[in-house]
Amino acid sequence: MRLELGIIKIKDVQFGDETIIEDSTLYVNKKELIALARQDDRLSEADVELARPGEEVRIIPVKDVIEPRVKVSGSGELFPGLVGKMGTVGSGRTNVLRGAAVATVGRIIGPQEGFIDMTGPGAQYSPFSQINNVVLVLHPIDGLDPHAYEEAMRLTGLRAAVYLGKACKDIAPDELEVYELSPVTDTTLPRVVYLSTLLSEGLLHDTWFYGVDAKKLLPTLLHPNEVMDGAIVSGNCVSACDKHTTYHHLNDSVIKELYRRHGKDLNFVGVIVTNLNVTLLDKERSTDYASKLVKLIGADGAIIAEEGFGNPDTDLMMLCKKMEEYGIKTVLITDEYAGQDGASQSLADAVPQADAVISVGNANEVVTLPPMKHIIGDLKSAEVISGGFVGSVTASGGLSVEIQTIMGSTCQLGFGKLTARGY
Repeated sequence: MRLELGIIKIKDVQFGDETIIEDSTLYVNKKELIALARQDDRLSEADVELARPGEEVRIIPVKDVIEPRVKVSGSGELFPGLVGKMGTVGSGRTNVLRGAAVATVGRIIGPQEGFIDMTGPGAQYSPFSQINNVVLVLHPIDGLDPHAYEEAMRLTGLRAAVYLGKACKDIAPDELEVYELSPVTDTTLPRVVYLSTLLSEGLLHDTWFYGVDAKKLLPTLLHPNEVMDGAIVSGNCVSACDKHTTYHHLNDSVIKELYRRHGKDLNFVGVIVTNLNVTLLDKERSTDYASKLVKLIGADGAIIAEEGFGNPDTDLMMLCKKMEEYGIKTVLITDEYAGQDGASQSLADAVPQADAVISVGNANEVVTLPPMKHIIGDLKSAEVISGGFVGSVTASGGLSVEIQTIMGSTCQLGFGKLTARGY
């Protein structure tokens, strides 16, 4: 597979009479976008707001963030099996509005949601603060089941991203990124596989792969380009800090780094998607199958990026133990929940074989954030979402919260702002 990403740089977003791109500005027809959202009769209200980097805006509570794109050539459509027709993605040309995103906001579905600050100290924790956000503010009809509400939000966000992406279909890109797994003739390079773990615990902790609920999958080997071209869609309300939004999947940092090093100091042999389960039986089945696949393709090393925390820590450790016992060197990427003082046990599970672990931060770290001039959504939800508490909204309208409330603050794909330093 050869995937070309045509990057159209977006430096500003404005409302306009039509949805077009001119001089690196995305103009959005607000009425058309609201009409698109109102097509789902499970939503009672719909509005669109804009949030640009540097503005005193707080967006809360956020469900998903999606990068607008459009398929120009090649098989498949964006987000196949959900809003696009079924077909294998990962080849041809896809144009990308780099610097723009759709963010979906509305009444809380599940408590593990979060926020984005567009300026101030909170913005330093989230990569989405540097993006021009088209914010869909959506509310459900009365009495709607939470799972139906989540689906309505998810599908409406994807449709909005497709709608905006069509504005760049015929535009010449500013840059062209090419992703192709070229043959590696140097047999001394280690064969490395990447395991992307997908939340699939139910209870609003779900991920979609080619339109299929990930809990129904056995671990699956795929080309990395499929991930970067819309095969995986977020549908979960896990804590905002380590939730892999759809934007994260489309821009998977681990895949990009493995591509950068492919043929130089390693041989990138593919991606295995595996699910994160609730019962011990399901954990055993998936980790057995995934480790077997890694062995069958002859991998020397594996990188596993976790999503979520707590229960998924057990899946992570089971995968690590089984692959190390096969002789496969395994590296884990995870965040920590070490308490507000950093002194508690970081992970819910551990095995001796987990001797190469990359931490992307302690999600329990507390920050105090100033008030913002404009709130998109509902500020009081900060006292309900994970990492917030009664009293999180200060008298001035600011926030005192754990960083797990901030979208992408400890992303376990390495797509974040935190770094570690040795002393």
